[in-house]
Amino acid sequence: MGAAADNAAPRQGEAERGRGRAPAPEAREVKVVVDEPPPPAVARLQAQRPLAPLQVTTQAPPTPMTVASGGVGQPPPLANYQPVMQTPPPPLASLNSRVYTNQISLCLFLLHLAAAGLAVGFFVYRAVKDIVENPRSHNARREQSLLRQWLPPVEGAVALSIVLAFAWQKAVRAWPRAMVRVILWSGFGVTLAVGSLLMCFSMPATVGLGVAMVVFSIGTGLYACWVTRRVGFTARVFEKAVQPVDKFRGLNGPAYLMVAAGFVWISVWCVAVIGAVNFPFPGLTILALVVSLAWTAEVMRNVANLTASRVIALYYLRGMQSSVQFSFQRALSYNLGSACLGSLFVPTIEALRILARGLNLLEGEDEFMFSCAHCCLNVMNAVFEYGNSWAFVHIAAYGRGFVQASRSTWLQFERLPGMPALADADITSSVCFLTGVTSGALCVALAGSWTFVTHKHYTATVSLMAFYVGYLMTRIGMALPQACVGCYYVCYAENPGSRLFDKTISDRLGKMQEDMVAPTPRFPHQHVGAA
Repeated sequence: MGAAADNAAPRQGEAERGRGRAPAPEAREVKVVVDEPPPPAVARLQAQRPLAPLQVTTQAPPTPMTVASGGVGQPPPLANYQPVMQTPPPPLASLNSRVYTNQISLCLFLLHLAAAGLAVGFFVYRAVKDIVENPRSHNARREQSLLRQWLPPVEGAVALSIVLAFAWQKAVRAWPRAMVRVILWSGFGVTLAVGSLLMCFSMPATVGLGVAMVVFSIGTGLYACWVTRRVGFTARVFEKAVQPVDKFRGLNGPAYLMVAAGFVWISVWCVAVIGAVNFPFPGLTILALVVSLAWTAEVMRNVANLTASRVIALYYLRGMQSSVQFSFQRALSYNLGSACLGSLFVPTIEALRILARGLNLLEGEDEFMFSCAHCCLNVMNAVFEYGNSWAFVHIAAYGRGFVQASRSTWLQFERLPGMPALADADITSSVCFLTGVTSGALCVALAGSWTFVTHKHYTATVSLMAFYVGYLMTRIGMALPQACVGCYYVCYAENPGSRLFDKTISDRLGKMQEDMVAPTPRFPHQHVGAA
């Protein structure tokens, strides 16, 4: 009984524990495997941070979306934003204008050329007729003497001037740094030597010409001393400006052609002068022929200038390889009127401007005279803006008229600080002018010596004519370097940031602004001491 009671006691305790709480379940691990492909990367990014739909507005972006919300914000109404009007860039100027520029000047030049051709033909016919029909008449003997004694030295001077023209051009292109100084001082030395030679002939006319050349040589020497500080910069500009010439084959062709045409025309013109000697009013007739030759030769020079200017300017402005033949055709057709007008006015304006500057250098007690000098200088500076040699670049590139091109180039200079003063101080035109003077003096040495040995009576007239034709022919040959320098200045003013330009001009402008170029030295006032 005791054992039964012991067995019943544990079962009763277990029963009581069972009634108090249920037995603990066994711990189990359940794994659920879903066999689906992983979502793409874009979907995972969208699940982490949903993106708002793309809204295109004209002024302001849509309201930013918060990360916490995870929603898409409503874009603001488009009516609240005003569209931004952007000004389109100005169109590039046309480079193929088909308009004939300065048509009145073109018509006047063509009429003048026709009249000059008729006059030259008439005088040549008259000279030949007198020699053939009446060889023993006074007029025929005089004309025969001129043909034998006067014409050969002049023709020799023309041939020498052609050689000198292209020798100067070749030397400037090959050694630009040295040739600027050589030209300045050779102009002084050669004219002084030739002037002394003419005075040694001991005839009144030749002595007068010799004195004039000696005085000119002294002025040239003073000018060379005055511009010494500009020579280095001018030499660097020459060196940079003539570099693109080698990229264009045949760019010298128009200059060669103009020189050849000039040689033919001057040869016939000299015979016409002989025929005009026996014409009524021979002085006025020969003067008219001289002026006609000057205008015609200047137009020839500017035709070569326009051809080279178009080729070089399009290379600088557009990076184009322009056709030399096409540019030459444009210079002889569409741009010929501007060349005629520029040939007539540019030398006159520049000469009067130099004269006004020379008068402005002097100071004295007469206030009225100096007021007049200042007034004349201001007038010539104002006129210079509407007629200058820089215009030929825009005439060639854009086909503008002479006055419009002069104004547009000068306005471009004025938009660049310091550029007008730099362009005004350029001595390239003076260097090219002195090449013509030096060649003319050398032609005088040849023709004057020749005539003095054969026929002393014609020495002065032959010397004067030799200088004239030598100067004109050399200026035609030097049109190419002058056109290159003009394009270098004008195209830099239009696009200073072009990779085709180095720091030659920019450094010079910076130096001018730092140094503040000193005013031109003047003669001091003359003060009268108190008694």
